[in-house]
Amino acid sequence: MGNLADITLRALETLKAVDAVACEDTRHARRFLDHYGIRAATFALHEHNEQEAGAKLIDMLRQGKSVAMISDAGTPAISDPGAKAVAAVQAAGFAVIPLPGPNAAATALSASGITDARFLFVGFLPPKAAARRAEIERLKSVDAALVFYEAPHRIEETITDLAAVLAPERELVVARELTKLFEQIVRLPIAEAPAWLAADSNRQRGEFVLIISAPKERSGLDGEAERVLKALLAELPTKQAAKLAAEITGVSKNDLYQRALALKE
Repeated sequence: MGNLADITLRALETLKAVDAVACEDTRHARRFLDHYGIRAATFALHEHNEQEAGAKLIDMLRQGKSVAMISDAGTPAISDPGAKAVAAVQAAGFAVIPLPGPNAAATALSASGITDARFLFVGFLPPKAAARRAEIERLKSVDAALVFYEAPHRIEETITDLAAVLAPERELVVARELTKLFEQIVRLPIAEAPAWLAADSNRQRGEFVLIISAPKERSGLDGEAERVLKALLAELPTKQAAKLAAEITGVSKNDLYQRALALKE
């Protein structure tokens, strides 16, 4: 749970008015609700019971009751339980009213110093090493900053994989324990990140947001991409050659297509 003061007046008014609160963990929720003198009943809605709890929520709405939904930290349904319940409530014909509130990704981005015009929120990477590296490979040419969440028990291997796959000059922002007592936000080249993390065990504690700057523009194709493109152009039409070369090399399809047109001329 983050800073207890990270709550809007509208959200507090809503929580005081509803009949019940669906929450990820009733113990954490009770601590927060008691802090503000909110006496609404609570029931658990988490990743292991979302379908059943969603049905209970809908039954309460059919009885004319009002229900709010909160998560342990951040915003429900954003890398937290809640999306399935929201969809079920909407399918049952009831309105879902969003209340703005704390969000770790937006909080970290605002203090990151990353100046890219776009960002892609990825959330949690796969927990297994092979799948995680494959996902990073798939994302490495995306023309946007990348935003990840990570847990403390996987932060070391995740940063190691990011540094191994991504260009060393790309910047990494490590934002941990946001809004809490030991909040820390650090920006450094991705190549330096594994050593920085290993230098102090305290840096591996807490919940993490990782932000990777977008890849830098290239002035031209590297030698391997050029070789692959030329080989494919000898056998395939221009568009098909550019598309296949992009899949093989990870270089932008548009860049390869423009280069293919130049080579054809």
